[in-house]
Amino acid sequence: MKPERTEKVERLLQKDLGEIFLIYAKKNYGIIISVTDVKVSSDLSLAKIYLSIFPHEKAQNVFSLINIDTKHIRFELGKRIKNQLRIIPDLTFFLDDSLNYLEKIDELLKK
Repeated sequence: MKPERTEKVERLLQKDLGEIFLIYAKKNYGIIISVTDVKVSSDLSLAKIYLSIFPHEKAQNVFSLINIDTKHIRFELGKRIKNQLRIIPDLTFFLDDSLNYLEKIDELLKK
């Protein structure tokens, strides 16, 4: 069971990163980026961020751009949470394709 502090930090990061990616997606017209999950290490120094990108055809291109802009995204996050956390965690992004998996299962069940 995770400590309550870790869960609060995960929710805080998910909310603020969601807002950052909303602005980020406006720059790249026609995409939706949602933060599906955030996992933080016990010392709050590392964060794994799982992203869902729609449409799926553009996901790899957008994901590579996000990985290139990781430092800028961390800087924007730091400006938002500077009063809540002393150390801004290092961000590692992962592509969450669970929605695509669910769509494929749904299509198979309809047949």
